[in-house]
Amino acid sequence: MRAKDVMSGEVMSIAADATVFEAIGLLINTGVSAMPVLDPTGVMVGLVSEADLIRFAEAGVSAFPSGTPGQPSEKEAAAGVYAHTRSHGVTDVMTKEVVTVDENATLRQVAELMLKHRVKRAPVLSGQAVIGIVSRVDLLRALLSSGSPVSTPKAGSGPSLLADEQLRQNVLSATQGQHWSAARRADVVVNGGVAHLWGVVPSEAVRETYRLAATKVPGVKAVEIHMHVVAPTARTRL
Repeated sequence: MRAKDVMSGEVMSIAADATVFEAIGLLINTGVSAMPVLDPTGVMVGLVSEADLIRFAEAGVSAFPSGTPGQPSEKEAAAGVYAHTRSHGVTDVMTKEVVTVDENATLRQVAELMLKHRVKRAPVLSGQAVIGIVSRVDLLRALLSSGSPVSTPKAGSGPSLLADEQLRQNVLSATQGQHWSAARRADVVVNGGVAHLWGVVPSEAVRETYRLAATKVPGVKAVEIHMHVVAPTARTRL
């Protein structure tokens, strides 16, 4: 498998002319931990993470009125953060030297690069375009999804085995956007025609629906479910 086979393909990015305030809002609303910063031509010029933004926001606490003795009040601290994040651009806080990987890099190459540079994630490039993000979690999914013993079908017994990359896209299409698609942090890894489904689902019934949908995708030899069932927390009615 290669980087493009395990990466998270839905990349949330932000324009280089955005403010820090806008970057914080985008991270909060989308639930991502980092995102590429793109220039007007779509080329990545940096990466901004939660850690970058938290450090910068905390620095804004000192921006309370200079005449105020002692520590700032909550209102003053909030005002300082608000003004600080609105008056600076995301390019002021982003990481400029970003560790990236090519879409065709092997998982071993990706792992060695991430360990060498001590990074948690790396943008995946196709030429100069960012097409995904690969993280340590993605690598762990791939490791646990490899080596599952599945018998090879006899010749002529079914559809020919499609490339794992295409199968992954087909399984994603079959399991996303449906009325029952309720998995959080859902992902698919395909290795040797075996589809491995990951994520958190609200019930055994939903998990089984994901399995059945993946099984029906032409070319899939078998389906391995790694989804955890976590029932929604019931709210007490007052």
